[in-house]
Amino acid sequence: MAHALDQEALTGFELDFCVDGVRRRGPLRASWDLRFEAAEPVREFSWHKYARGFAGWYYSATVRDHVGYESWLERDRLILLDRDPQVAAIASQPFWLHWHDGVRSRRHAPDYFVRLADGRGRVVDVRAEDDMDEETRESFAATERACSAVGWEFVWVGRPDPVFMANVRWLHRYRRSRCGRPAEVVGQLLEVFREPKGLWEGAGQVGDRLRVLPVLFHLLWSGVLGTDLEGGLMATDSLVWTEGSG
Repeated sequence: MAHALDQEALTGFELDFCVDGVRRRGPLRASWDLRFEAAEPVREFSWHKYARGFAGWYYSATVRDHVGYESWLERDRLILLDRDPQVAAIASQPFWLHWHDGVRSRRHAPDYFVRLADGRGRVVDVRAEDDMDEETRESFAATERACSAVGWEFVWVGRPDPVFMANVRWLHRYRRSRCGRPAEVVGQLLEVFREPKGLWEGAGQVGDRLRVLPVLFHLLWSGVLGTDLEGGLMATDSLVWTEGSG
């Protein structure tokens, strides 16, 4: 339920959104509790040749459907959201937030609405620090106030660490559940890496690496196996361990 809150924000902000093909607009207080994780994007993604961004569709293993993005930075954030065990659902461009700043009418479409596993809502805006201007900062501040009024989290995220992101991009190729089979290979990998050892060495102890490595990478993606994703790019001698075994 909405917190006892910022009554001015509840009435001063409006949401414009589309669910099940029906476009609606109304005050924040009357629509904040809808399932925005199921909302359709409120604007089309642009793929034309001279577009500033780089739009596309990412297949989310969490959602089991495609989620749109408008830049490589947004795509990277989608990958990270897809890997986050707290995230249960993701929608891109979920609504227009409308308000009046005292001088003129304003609107902003956040990049993502995220439903967390515990039921909370999170609104995510993606923008590199060096690409921020005053108008964007004002839009993010207004969005954060609207989110606070209804108990949603608001998160502004920039560029992730490049080494970490390069490793996660590799692992995301193995995000689909089919990569985590067969079950006997999973069990053997968890046993082999109970004592930390090199990635290549441990995979070879289980069997044919062509069969084993996709399962190993899936377990690293899902966090069942661990490795250092920040210290350097993954390699054959990267130390791997079974999470929780110690």
